[in-house]
Amino acid sequence: MAGLISARKRLSFNPGKLIAVGPAFVASALAAFGAEHLVASRSIMQIVPSWIPGHLFWTCFIGIALLASATSLALTRYVRLAATLLGIMFLLFVLLIHLPNVIANPGQRLFWTILLRDLSFAGGAWALAGGRVAVIGRIWIAVAAVWFAVVYFLHPDIAPGVPLSKLTPAWVPLRLFWGYPMGTLLLLAGVASLVNRRARLAATWLAIAVTLSVLLLYIPLMALAPTVEALNYVADTLLFAGTIWLLAASLERAIVGTGS
Repeated sequence: MAGLISARKRLSFNPGKLIAVGPAFVASALAAFGAEHLVASRSIMQIVPSWIPGHLFWTCFIGIALLASATSLALTRYVRLAATLLGIMFLLFVLLIHLPNVIANPGQRLFWTILLRDLSFAGGAWALAGGRVAVIGRIWIAVAAVWFAVVYFLHPDIAPGVPLSKLTPAWVPLRLFWGYPMGTLLLLAGVASLVNRRARLAATWLAIAVTLSVLLLYIPLMALAPTVEALNYVADTLLFAGTIWLLAASLERAIVGTGS
């Protein structure tokens, strides 16, 4: 709510103006994950690599860092610094946690998806930070989007948003259909961002689709079964939606900057 209030003057129902929700969506997800790090620290600390000392310390430190980033983005204070550091933090997750998992299990699709998911989160943060790192961030998001698209084309029964392990529930009409339009939007946005052609339009429609997935699928699932896992799926997909909105905003700034 704080993030939406801060962005209220820039918001409208025009798809081109909805990009202002990006920081609020990201802040909401970061706050959820930050609180979880502090409440369930004993469980989450098991993810910290064994060779790093002070597992509990780092788990709580990351929780505080996530809450600090959420506060900065929601209140629009020190946004560039917070976004830059947030991108570095997600990149460290990729290098220290997810990359070793991929190397140890190169044939496991889920490990690749989680790696690219967090890489896209880093890219979204850097897209918000702007400057030279924004270009790197856009590429990371585009690569993740193309990978997600391939996963959805091969496994359309996976719940739309981020193709992890949750399947679209049986009560959803045409449950085996929704993976294909989600995969198509992901592919279009990823390729458009890589070649820099109609990228803002493609990213905007992808962001709308992922946002609808949060509202129409993941929040109802959490309401039906209010578990920590359900909350994680809401926050995870909301963070990806916010990431794509940040990409769209970054692409708009690039267009304005070039005068095209």
